[in-house]
Amino acid sequence: MASEEASLRALESLMTEFFHDCTTNERKREIEELLNNFAQQIGAWRFCLYFLSSTRNDYVMMYSLTVFENLINKMWLGVPSQDKMEIRSCLPKLLLAHHKTLPYFIRNKLCKVIVDIGRQDWPMFYHDFFTNILQLIQSPVTTPLGLIMLKTTSEELACPREDLSVARKEELRKLLLDQVQTVLGLLTGILETVWDKHSVTAATPPPSPTSGESGDLLSNLLQSPSSAKLLNQPIPILDVESEYICSLALECLAHLFSWIPLSASITPSLLTTIFHFARFGCDIRARKMASVNGSSQNCVLGQERGRLGVLAMSCINELMSKNCVPVEFEEYLLRMFQQTFYLLQKITKENNAHTVKRRLEELDESYIEKFTDFLRLFVSVHLRRIESYSQFPVVEFLTLLFKYTFHQPTHEGYFSCLDIWTLFLDYLTSKIKSRLGDKEAVLNRYEDALVLLLTEVLNRIQFRYNQAQLEELDDETLDDDQTEWQRYLRQSLEVVAKVMELLPTHAFSTLFPVLQDNLEVYLGLQQFIVTSGSGHRLNITAENDCRRLHCSLRDLSSLLQAVGRLAEYFIGDVFAARFSDALTVVERLVKITLYGSQIKLYNIETAVPSVLKPDLIDVHAQSLAALQAYSHWLAQYCSEAHRQNTQQFVSLISTTMDAITPLISTKVQDKLLLSACHLLVSLATTVRPVFLIGIPAVQKVFNRITDASAQRLVDKAQVLVCRALSNILLLPWPNLPENEQQWPVRSINHANLISALSRDYRSLKPNAIAPQRKVPLDGTKVIIHQTLSVLEDIVENISGESTKSRQICYQSLQESVQVSLALFPAFIHQPDVTDEMLSFFLTLFRGLRVQMGVPFTGQIIQTFLNMFTREQLAESILHEGSTGCRVVEKFLKILQVVVQEPGQVFKPFLPSIIALCMEQVYPIIAERPSPDVKAELFELLFRTLHHNWRYFFKSTVLASVQRGIAEEQMENEPQFSAIMQAFGQSFLQPDIHLFKQNLFYLETLNTKQKLYHKKIFRTTMLFQFVNVLLQVLVHKSHDLLQEEIGIAIYNMASVDFDGFFAAFLPEFLTSCDGVDANQKSVLGRNFKMDRDLPSFTQNVHRLVNDLRYYRLCNDSLPPGTVKL
Repeated sequence: MASEEASLRALESLMTEFFHDCTTNERKREIEELLNNFAQQIGAWRFCLYFLSSTRNDYVMMYSLTVFENLINKMWLGVPSQDKMEIRSCLPKLLLAHHKTLPYFIRNKLCKVIVDIGRQDWPMFYHDFFTNILQLIQSPVTTPLGLIMLKTTSEELACPREDLSVARKEELRKLLLDQVQTVLGLLTGILETVWDKHSVTAATPPPSPTSGESGDLLSNLLQSPSSAKLLNQPIPILDVESEYICSLALECLAHLFSWIPLSASITPSLLTTIFHFARFGCDIRARKMASVNGSSQNCVLGQERGRLGVLAMSCINELMSKNCVPVEFEEYLLRMFQQTFYLLQKITKENNAHTVKRRLEELDESYIEKFTDFLRLFVSVHLRRIESYSQFPVVEFLTLLFKYTFHQPTHEGYFSCLDIWTLFLDYLTSKIKSRLGDKEAVLNRYEDALVLLLTEVLNRIQFRYNQAQLEELDDETLDDDQTEWQRYLRQSLEVVAKVMELLPTHAFSTLFPVLQDNLEVYLGLQQFIVTSGSGHRLNITAENDCRRLHCSLRDLSSLLQAVGRLAEYFIGDVFAARFSDALTVVERLVKITLYGSQIKLYNIETAVPSVLKPDLIDVHAQSLAALQAYSHWLAQYCSEAHRQNTQQFVSLISTTMDAITPLISTKVQDKLLLSACHLLVSLATTVRPVFLIGIPAVQKVFNRITDASAQRLVDKAQVLVCRALSNILLLPWPNLPENEQQWPVRSINHANLISALSRDYRSLKPNAIAPQRKVPLDGTKVIIHQTLSVLEDIVENISGESTKSRQICYQSLQESVQVSLALFPAFIHQPDVTDEMLSFFLTLFRGLRVQMGVPFTGQIIQTFLNMFTREQLAESILHEGSTGCRVVEKFLKILQVVVQEPGQVFKPFLPSIIALCMEQVYPIIAERPSPDVKAELFELLFRTLHHNWRYFFKSTVLASVQRGIAEEQMENEPQFSAIMQAFGQSFLQPDIHLFKQNLFYLETLNTKQKLYHKKIFRTTMLFQFVNVLLQVLVHKSHDLLQEEIGIAIYNMASVDFDGFFAAFLPEFLTSCDGVDANQKSVLGRNFKMDRDLPSFTQNVHRLVNDLRYYRLCNDSLPPGTVKL
């Protein structure tokens, strides 16, 4: 090697060149290779030591430290002990000498390198590692450095990465736990000293909002007057150095709290001190003074002080998030809550000069976030524990939470607070459900708070009270399938619904009058409609009136959604008790839907069409949707009305139909049309009144849909209307005996309906579509798409119904099904058409296979098996992209239905299905990295095994009686072995979803059919599978599934523990490369012969961790090292 000085100059120029804008990537690669080679040389560290002490170039220092890091973490085992001693002594000296002048990122990296040495050598070879850190902290000059070292030690040693053996990880944790008490004592001392030192100077505070707060709402929380007094002390003004030291100490505490258990080491004085610092976050005065004094130094100071508050709250939240609280720590917790609620009271205190919202706006956003996290943890983890303390006033806490929630400066902050209320309401609901006797007491205690919450949440969703905020919400951009406005409304309505569940009468009497007010405006629009030349016009033109109308319509739309959301609280056991309230709502809804349809508000001209027209359409659509939400209530009313035959019910349904029918038209906007269609489907499917088919409005819809000349609705609407009409004819009427169901008439009507819907489709002739023409007429494709989408939906919706309904459905469809089968071969090269046809057949197989009968079903399967030749499959999977793969997946799904069919009917197809899977599909996809088709194929293989076990294993009852155990006869062994081999191969591929699915399938087969115990599996496959799964763990390729893999290994090994411990494990270790004989025997010895699941899986993970660790160590030894 060249001289140190020359090397340093060369390195500096290389580094400068590497980071220069003009350097090419090619040259960068050359330099990188050069630097890597230099780092690999034995003794390179000596040069790096010189570089570190002699250069001011950041890049050079960073590179030198990386060389050390690599040496310590990957090559330490092979470094001579003399060199190690030298490094252990030189690096800390270097840090002490230069820590004040080094850039912070270099200093932190150097600290980490020293901690890495401690991780390897403390306490055996580096006994003063931790004492040095404690000394640094105790010496005022080096306190910040000591704290940085302490935090790095906590990060690197408490939860070390995996380049350590399990025994070493456990040892380090134990060593650190022994130091916790000392460390916490030191940190408490530092924080207290700083606080006390600066408090003296602030003994005479300026008049401020903090004085005179002791007699407040929550003063009874702070048991002793002294603690109240303590918390009322003015906050000291810290100098920059003290700020820095405190922030480092709090960062250390936050990290320590993340892993140390709650115990007496966390003393009351430490907690109180942390709370003192948490007050920095809510001290507006300090920020004010900083901005008044104007200098940038002071502004930074104000921000830093806010940061101390954030760090202190992080410490508190780390403690709060621990669910397991020792009894002796509960009192500390109570004290923590008391002190935090003192802060909450301070934040939400109303002053003349300050509204609460202004104060919250002035606080640091991160502080508010941390505070909200605290409140969430309090309610979700600790409320049940604390509520029983008589000295903790939960109701007063809710009052503060209420103020805090409704003065949040941001939408996100408000959402987070609504989540906390949701948690609280869930807690109350489950408390009442588990202790029914206390229901009244619980509700009486919280009733006022809940009513207040409900009223305020309702106000917040109304433009009348909250226009400025609501107009900021985005209602255009979709995020997770909803806009910001929809999310706001949905979260608010969830809170309303949860209050309704607890206090139904209150909630209803709060909501209904508000709805009524807005309805009056809407229903009053009729008088402003004038007829103009081009149609009807809304004669409201003044800008102010239009704005007020816009707000009222938006509010009505939201309140209609609220009323719909509450529908579930009027049905079931409470139907009779709340009948009159529900009837009032439903009558109102029916009235406004009819009103909207009759005066055609959706087609009216307005002064501000871009705003008012969407508003009017939305209100109309929401009124239909709200009415649809009451369909279960109407169904319950229907069965009650059936007994009394009430006219009231009949008129509700007929009026609803009068409101729906005019909207089923191509002239109506999609949003409104679809709402009407969904309501029609609910009437036909959920309510099912006997008289529905006789209503003239329904007849009108039938005529429109079956009229060939009528213009077709948009696809989605056409499908919904056809579903509704089909269901009216197919679904049995509730509360009527079989002989009164009028099946013969309904059957004829249904056949006519389907015949009309499939008219064009049935006229298609396979021979007209010449197979040589690759692209058939687009018109034909359109007919196929339109017809099959309707028919498939009809079948899907009938599939769970009675046999009679399915019979009638299949009779009507029979001709269309036969046409489909005849057309199928003509379209085999058209993946988009084949996809739709197979979807239709899949739905038929799932819903109507019994009705189709065995001969015809067999004919369909045979046709498919003939069509999907190896060439066709390859074309679909390899050349037709995602549509082609979808076609094959649908085909495999149909076969899944076939192999699951009980009885002997489809058993003759099993050999050809298995052959198709293993000889045709599997070879095409086995080596492809893409996951397409694989999941469906393996599901088919799993279902084939699961539902046809006796095709492979014929165990006779007699044999099992004679032998005491079932000695199975194996049949079709080659097919079984091939399937198992395919499962084994799938575990060697990177796709984690497929891995998880297939592991689950094997485990299920073992649970249900004792797969691992079968002789063929036990003797020829068991340990191959265990081997593959262990290798997967060692390679860390599917780390997310560690737990599942561990359990599977246990289930396999437990079939033959003796074989596992005596033969497999030694063999596995022998075959492991990269570890020596001594290490192998240690690995074997450490794998205890435990036979219970937790211990066994722990041993597996220990083996895997230590094997990886030994390989890492051995890789790092210099070449030619002799190991004894």
